[in-house]
Amino acid sequence: MSSRTLRVNELIQRELGDILRQHYREEAVTVTVTEVRITPDLREARVFVSVIGDAEEAEKKMRWLRKQSRAIRMELGKRIVLKYLPHLDYVFDDSAERGTRIVQLLEEVVKQSKKD
Repeated sequence: MSSRTLRVNELIQRELGDILRQHYREEAVTVTVTEVRITPDLREARVFVSVIGDAEEAEKKMRWLRKQSRAIRMELGKRIVLKYLPHLDYVFDDSAERGTRIVQLLEEVVKQSKKD
C-alpha cells in the first residue's frame, strides 16, 4: 500500500470520527471508526465501525449509519479535497469482541494449566 493511500485512510478515519462527534453526537456516542481501507484508485472505501452494545444495538447503529451515509459523505467532501471523493461502505468491525474472547480463552488455559 502506498504512503498516499495510508495518509488518505488516516485522514478519512479522523474526519469521519470528527463528523460523527460534532454532528451526530447523541446517535453516534457508541460508534467508533476503527479503520478505513481505500482502494488504490481512491474511488471506494470500506469504513470499519465498532459499536458498543449487543448485536441488536450494533445492527441498529449500522442501519442508522447507512441511512446517514449521504449526509456524512457530503460533510466529508467539505472537509477534505480529493479529485474523487470515495464512496463509503460501512462494515461492522467485531475485532474487539474477538480479541476479548481470545483473552478469556487464554486465561482459562492458564488456570487449567495451574490446576494440573
